[in-house]
Amino acid sequence: MRVTPLSDDDRIWVKERTELLFGGDFVVSGSEVHDPHELPGYIATEGFERVGLVTYDMKEASCEIVTIDALCQFMGVGTLLLEKVEEIAREAGCTRLWSIVTNDNLDAQRFFQKRGFRIHQVRLGGMTKIRLLKPSVPKVGYYGIPIRDELILEKPLPPLA
Repeated sequence: MRVTPLSDDDRIWVKERTELLFGGDFVVSGSEVHDPHELPGYIATEGFERVGLVTYDMKEASCEIVTIDALCQFMGVGTLLLEKVEEIAREAGCTRLWSIVTNDNLDAQRFFQKRGFRIHQVRLGGMTKIRLLKPSVPKVGYYGIPIRDELILEKPLPPLA
């Protein structure tokens, strides 16, 4: 499996994946609107087939994982992509890697926590504000759980030695 930076050709696919997964070509985290197809990121490929994607946004000493998508679960795709962003973030001097997931996304919560992330903050009722910016966000999500809250998951990044 190869992990490479997003190319211009990949960005069209990123936009399509974002529309498919998030009901539009943008995502909202907190009060910030992100266009994943315009962000830096990496693509995982197996042969000529795209099998995963990660996009991120670095600000100061903080790196947010905006989207992460493994097309085949439990094969290490997400882990490879996450490790690549963590490496880039450390090299850039970031001290914090973080992401926002919704309360219903138990699989994402499991994924991040198994890789050293901790629940840093819970924004109770945060999805009400998100729906003002993106009304297409469903009210019920994975496993029939009502989508109400945002969980900020964080992993401290100690400086490189």
